[in-house]
Amino acid sequence: MSTAKKKTIFQSLSKNFKKLERLVFVLKSLLTPRQFIYFSCVLVGISSALAVIILKTFAHFVYNFAQYLNKLLHLPYSNSILPILGILLTVFIIKKILDGSIQKGTSHIMYAVAKKGGIMPIKQMYSQILTSSFTVGLGGSAGLESPITITGAAFGSNYAQNYRLTYKDRSLLLACGVASGIAAAFNAPIAGVLFAIEVVLAEISITAFIPIMISSATGALVSAIILNEDILLVFKKGEDFDYHNIPYYILLGILSGFLSIYYARIFRKLEHYFSNLKMGLYRKAIFGASILAALIFLFPSLFGEGYESIKTLANSNPGKILENTLLHEYTSNNWVLLFFVGLTMMIKVFATGLTLGSGGNGGNFAPSLFVGSYLGFSVAQLCNLLGITKNLSISNFTLVGMAGVLSGLFHAPLTAIFLIAEITSGYNLMVPLMIVSSVSFAISKRFEPYSFDIKHLADKGEVFTNDKDKNILTSLHISSFILTNYKAISESNSLESLVEIIKFSDDTIFPVLNEKKELLGLIHLDDNKIRTIIFSAFKVKYTSTHEIMQAPKEIVLHNESIESVLEKFEKTDTSILPVFRNGIFIGFINKIMILEKYRSQLKEMVIE
Repeated sequence: MSTAKKKTIFQSLSKNFKKLERLVFVLKSLLTPRQFIYFSCVLVGISSALAVIILKTFAHFVYNFAQYLNKLLHLPYSNSILPILGILLTVFIIKKILDGSIQKGTSHIMYAVAKKGGIMPIKQMYSQILTSSFTVGLGGSAGLESPITITGAAFGSNYAQNYRLTYKDRSLLLACGVASGIAAAFNAPIAGVLFAIEVVLAEISITAFIPIMISSATGALVSAIILNEDILLVFKKGEDFDYHNIPYYILLGILSGFLSIYYARIFRKLEHYFSNLKMGLYRKAIFGASILAALIFLFPSLFGEGYESIKTLANSNPGKILENTLLHEYTSNNWVLLFFVGLTMMIKVFATGLTLGSGGNGGNFAPSLFVGSYLGFSVAQLCNLLGITKNLSISNFTLVGMAGVLSGLFHAPLTAIFLIAEITSGYNLMVPLMIVSSVSFAISKRFEPYSFDIKHLADKGEVFTNDKDKNILTSLHISSFILTNYKAISESNSLESLVEIIKFSDDTIFPVLNEKKELLGLIHLDDNKIRTIIFSAFKVKYTSTHEIMQAPKEIVLHNESIESVLEKFEKTDTSILPVFRNGIFIGFINKIMILEKYRSQLKEMVIE
């Protein structure tokens, strides 16, 4: 295609887009605000679903291509080479096209809601598609769901910004994009709604459910129409639930909880290691991707999202997992299969950590399902081989295990329960799903108070998505409350200068400074003792500032959190405190100003 023809096509698309944009502005003027939100959530849902289709189709195509090469080479050499190429391409795109930075993980969505007023950068609408397509599509051991949710959230946020919607509507459409993305990725509309509410939004009203449900249903519908079912993680109905197996499901829940903790802590260590690694971008990419390549050579199911291997385990012939491995001769040996699956399960976190730490882009949603399915298979297979019970359902335990680790890792039990129920096209497993998800969540929550994805933000005190008050407080910055227009009193032997300042000031507190502008103390006019002095000409003349000034009850640092400042106000029972930077007094902070800002933010916080 010639350059002139490409230019003509681009100009035509640009004109059509502008026409559509003008049409939406006209509709906004004709419709009520609530009607426009309903219309908007459909557009956001379609956009997110199309992004899912692009990502999933590309990843599936590359996976099939790699499997075709495997048949020719008999060993997974191609599986080992492709991830290196994918990660290097991702690093190249980030450096050359995306200004050297990209946000990874769904925590950035929650951070945007809690601290950025629901605003996400416009480049998130395309950067995640570009990078994760190459990382995961070419075999990086990560998931596409995190990039999908970030892309959907960015569509919703930027749509709302473009049409000048309020913070409430901006956050609502952001959540609609997330719901649509999850719904389209799994053809699971209920799970999409629950994920948006359970993970992204801290608190919403009942009326907000409707736009999110519309957007989620739209995403699932578009995905069902366009996307091939083979690309989706879909299972035939599992076997019937046997209540005699409840003790084993409880065991699976316990193991899922501890496995979630193991996964979260190992991944954070790997993330920390790579972030502190003193290497150039490409050297780091080659270093990490080379180790990943070796792991994929030994454990081919670590290639890509791993959904095909989950289907293999859940179906009737799990021995296929050993094909194209160094243990391919033992496909009929159940003990070898169990050992291989268990080892792969424990190594998956290292493969994902290497993928993302070395520069690739993806998420941990799919790896959590991978690890959970392998755990469920291992528990059922081990019990059956040892003869502890009569034929535990391998399929059921494989499916329910996914919900256990997903719930424990992301602290999202409702999403986990309904996601697995929907992708199995039935609710036969509802009871074991509830048991395993709740037990896993309880154990993980006991040892990891914050979910895997926001732990690093919580450690820095930046975001607490399950606490609305803290969300508001962490969105406030101390710099916006520092009062610098104070009237200072010089160190002297009399209070005559203080009386002159009082005549023209409404302040009730004055700092006493020496010649070096260091704070010596504070003079409080609301102190009755001081009032009796300043109303006596004799006492004013013969009383020094040292006699009436007081040491501050507490001091505030310029980079402290607002929550910490409020604790100091509560502790000292005062409304004004001095602020210091590097040991130097720079002004005051007023409790009333903080509370007024808090109240105004609170009014905007509940999404209706």
